Amino acid sequence: MPTEDLATLIADFTHRRVWAVVGVSANPHKFGYRVFRDLRQAGYRVYGVNPRVQEVDGETIYPSLESLPERPEVVDLVVPPAVTEQIVQECAHLGLERVWMQPGAESEAAIEYCRRHGIQVVHDACAMVEKLHWPEA
Repeated sequence: MPTEDLATLIADFTHRRVWAVVGVSANPHKFGYRVFRDLRQAGYRVYGVNPRVQEVDGETIYPSLESLPERPEVVDLVVPPAVTEQIVQECAHLGLERVWMQPGAESEAAIEYCRRHGIQVVHDACAMVEKLHWPEA
């Protein structure tokens, strides 16, 4: 993806206020925890998704995207590539339109699946690095 296209896509994603972080962790040393925390601190409404975690920092964590109380505008994936491939299928089934694959979560199969199903996808970019350029919430 050309740099200017990626920048445009990231700008669009970061203007969206409701995010889901799939792969959130209760361990403050894990990237899934830091993404969840940092997005919340930046003023975004963020839902954590992990079937093995019930609460992080007093916030309810949901077992699936389908169980969320509202539809996320962006789904941020902090999971292994094989899980990403399953989650993008769930996104398509639910009609979710934006997926951000954190470094280490992406796979060519998942990226292609998103493109074939009309899901905008950011990959090869870290949300926490790009956060430096995000609008104020």
